[in-house]
Amino acid sequence: MTTTADTAPASIAETVDRLRATFDSGRTREIEWRRRQLRGLIDLVEQNEQRLIDAMVADLGKPRFEAWLTDLLTTRDEAKFALDHLSRWVAPTRYPVPMMAKPGKAWTEPQPVGVVTVIAPWNYPVQLLLAPLVGVLAAGNCAVLKPSELVPETSRTIAELVPHHLDPEAVAVVEGGVDVTTELLDVPVDHVLFTGSTRVGKVVMAAAAKNLTPVTLELGGKSPTIVAADANLEVAARRVAWAKFLNAGQTCIAPDYVLVERSVASRFTSLVVDELATLRDEAEATSIVNADHVRRLEGLLDGHGGEELLPRKVDPSSRVLAPVVVREPDPSSPLMQEEIFGPLLPVLTVDSIDDAIAFVQARPRPLALYVFTESAETERAVLQRTIAGSVCVNHLIYQVAVPSLPFGGVGPSGIGCYHGKAGFDTFSHHKPVLRRPTKGDLKAAYPPYPQVAQKVMRRIARWPSRR
Repeated sequence: MTTTADTAPASIAETVDRLRATFDSGRTREIEWRRRQLRGLIDLVEQNEQRLIDAMVADLGKPRFEAWLTDLLTTRDEAKFALDHLSRWVAPTRYPVPMMAKPGKAWTEPQPVGVVTVIAPWNYPVQLLLAPLVGVLAAGNCAVLKPSELVPETSRTIAELVPHHLDPEAVAVVEGGVDVTTELLDVPVDHVLFTGSTRVGKVVMAAAAKNLTPVTLELGGKSPTIVAADANLEVAARRVAWAKFLNAGQTCIAPDYVLVERSVASRFTSLVVDELATLRDEAEATSIVNADHVRRLEGLLDGHGGEELLPRKVDPSSRVLAPVVVREPDPSSPLMQEEIFGPLLPVLTVDSIDDAIAFVQARPRPLALYVFTESAETERAVLQRTIAGSVCVNHLIYQVAVPSLPFGGVGPSGIGCYHGKAGFDTFSHHKPVLRRPTKGDLKAAYPPYPQVAQKVMRRIARWPSRR
C-alpha cells in the first residue's frame, strides 16, 4: 500500500491499523512467513537492479556501480545473512536457575513487538530503508516504510515494488514530505527506527516519547580518522580519499576530518591531495543532493582559517562539488564544529597519538572512528580510550558492510543498533519465562516460615547456580 503526500492523516492511521490487524492474526510469527519475506526482499533487489539504480541515478547522480555496491549489494547480503541464521535466532535461550528457584527451568523466547516504523534518509535511499526492514521482518513484525521525499524517483520505485515482493498486508510504504512524517510519528506503533541528523533525531525521539514508543536512532556527527606515524601512508591516503569521495562525502560514517602525527603530516597530506586530485579528474562523482546543501558546504569553506590545498570547483547544473583538502583549520570554525556531510576534508596535525585521542574524547561521541597504524599497541590504545559507535582499523566504512556486526551510534551519534542478530534483537522482545512444577510443593516454603525452613533456605541461598 502506498500513501502519498496529500493523503489525509486518517489514512495513515488506517494503514497502521491494517498492519496491526495482520500482526494480531498471528501469521507474521510463523517462521516460514518470515523466510518468505526475506526471500522476497532479496528478489526485490536482485530482480529490479537496473530499475533501482536508474532511480538513484535520477535522484542523486550516483555512479551506477557505486549505487549497486553501496545500496543493493549491502541490502541483499543483509537479507541473505538473516535468512541463513534465522532458525538459530528464533530459538529459546536457556538460563541458569538459582537453588532458591529450583526445581525449575528458565529461558527467554524472542517474540515480535508488533508494528515498526522505519524512516530513511536520502543519501543511501535503498540500503537505509530496506536493510533495517530485514531485522523487522526476521523478528516477525509488520512495517511502515517512509522513504525520503528528497529522492522522489527512488521513493516511487520502492513504493511500487514492495507490494509485488512482500506481504502487502504486512508492509506499507508511506510517501510524502515533512508533514506526512509528522503525522506518521503521531500514530502509535511499537518501535521507530530513524536514520538522519541529530537535530531531527531529537524531534523523532520527542514524538515517540508521547506514546512511550522505543526508538532506534542512527544519527551522525564528526567521525575522525587518526593516522599514526607508523601507518602505511600510501594505503591510508588512498583509502581516506576513496571514503571521502564516495557518494560525495554524503555518508553518515564518512571520515569527517583527519588527525595525523606531526612526523608524517606533510607526507600524508601530500598523498591524500594527490589521490583526491586524481579522483576529481578521472572518477565519476555523485551530486550534492540539492542547491541548499551546496550553499551550506560552500559556507563551511568560508572563515575556516586553514589552507585550501585543492581549488574550489562546483558545477551548479549537476551540483557536483569537487573535493577540497583544508590543512590546519581552526578547531572552533564551523568546518570543525558541524558535521560536514560533503567532500571537504580537514587535516590537522597532532604531536602524538595521546593528543589525537584527547582531541576526539573532548568532542561529542562519533558514529565511527578510524585509525591507521601497524602497531597493535596503538590500535589497542585507541580502541580502549575512545568511545565511538564503531571502529575500523586500517580502512574506512567497510564495517557497515559486515552483516554480522551490529551498527549504531553512541551518545549524540545514536541510540541502539541493527544489522544481523543485533537487528533481530532490536525488533524482538526477549520474553523471560520460568516454569516450575506443581509436584512436591512444600508448605514450609510459605508463611509462617518455620525456623527449620528458614535455616535450610539460608543455607541453600549460598549454593552456586548451575544451568
